[in-house]
Amino acid sequence: MKLDDTIAAVSTPPGRGGIGVVRLSGPDSRKVAEALLRRAPDWRPWSASLAELTDAESRTIDRVVVMFFERPRSYTAEDVVEISCHGSPVVLRFCLERALESGARLAEPGEFTLRAYLNGRIDLPRAEAIRDLIGATTLYQARVAAQQAEGSVSKRLAPVKEQLLELIALLEAGIDFAEDDISVPPDAELLRRILPVVEGAGRLAASFAYGKLVAAGLSLAIVGRPNVGKSSLFNRLLEQDRAIVTDIPGTTRDLVSEVASIGGIPVKLIDTAGIREAEGLAETLGIERSFQAMADADLVLAVVDASEPVIEEDLALIRRIRSCGRVVVVANKIDLAPTGSGFQEALRRALPDALFVSARTGEGVDALRDAIPRAAAPEGEVQQESGFITSVRHERLLKESLEFLEKARLAIEERVPHEMLLLDLYGALRPIDAITGATTADDILNRIFSTFCIGK
Repeated sequence: MKLDDTIAAVSTPPGRGGIGVVRLSGPDSRKVAEALLRRAPDWRPWSASLAELTDAESRTIDRVVVMFFERPRSYTAEDVVEISCHGSPVVLRFCLERALESGARLAEPGEFTLRAYLNGRIDLPRAEAIRDLIGATTLYQARVAAQQAEGSVSKRLAPVKEQLLELIALLEAGIDFAEDDISVPPDAELLRRILPVVEGAGRLAASFAYGKLVAAGLSLAIVGRPNVGKSSLFNRLLEQDRAIVTDIPGTTRDLVSEVASIGGIPVKLIDTAGIREAEGLAETLGIERSFQAMADADLVLAVVDASEPVIEEDLALIRRIRSCGRVVVVANKIDLAPTGSGFQEALRRALPDALFVSARTGEGVDALRDAIPRAAAPEGEVQQESGFITSVRHERLLKESLEFLEKARLAIEERVPHEMLLLDLYGALRPIDAITGATTADDILNRIFSTFCIGK
């Protein structure tokens, strides 16, 4: 892929709309744009001008607004021209074809952001965050992606990398400049310095448990005996009547699924058939699918009827779900529950960790919404405060770095030669560099000389 030519692409989604944008980036952006336009703008940076998009015979096709972003203060750090046409697919295609005929090249997928990265405008985590921002399906996802596009991941990782570089510089100086009376610190000092690096990288890697939910969402199966209000709860969480609700047990015979935003996380809600001794082939197949959905889900809502005494079938089902994974016990129909203190006490003794809700009135449903993300990722609230990663690539690189850091820690404890210890530390640095950007030999040397005042 050539990266020193001028590229062009339609930057707005396919289809008709009020406005569509054709973007140009590269050294000849203005020259290409001038070939398409009559009454070309005066090319003042960061200003908008009216112009006319014309065909080869100078006939007007559309009146357009032209924006010019002069390098390096543009998205790609190159000269960028954006031509805003009326959003007709025919007009946008014509504008793009004219740009290609005038010397531009059709941009490859993601090439504008690639150029922004290669030109030092953004780092890799920010580039990945831009992709996540475009693909966001909830406002919370968009807010997290926007924070990462502003460099939140790089800022969180910066202290870890800084401490690791300081440790590498200490060892390099002690090995290479021993004749200048600079010695390698004792093992206790090396251990003191490496432990914060291990802890920092470990915390960030562990934050992916919550970040994965934010990025990819989770699946939540609603299970229980017939007529405990599973479909009503499904509709309440979805905030629309999607599943059929009747007083007849066994109404739901197949899986019904929809996606809702709960706590800013996309949650695939799965309403299942009531679990009981089946009556007929259709119900048997539905119950089998309920058990399969329960096994496949990231989280299960085990629903019981709070208006009746808890029976052994309820408790057996809850025990079975707990053996498979994470579960939230929900006691539904509290609006119909007897008010006697004896019944209430017995119910809470039988279900000590249950959330009591009414799908019909909405009582307790907000608390259930808050509990779902906490149950799926128990450390989620802490991660929201301290920052987290949402990329599986970042998690894998951090785990790779942690493996080398653990080797380095053991090497210190076992008094392995410092030259071998350095190999592990550089091994830990490479995956971090793959996230934040490469560390050069000059970076290490500059750190050594600025720290130890060698050769002054």
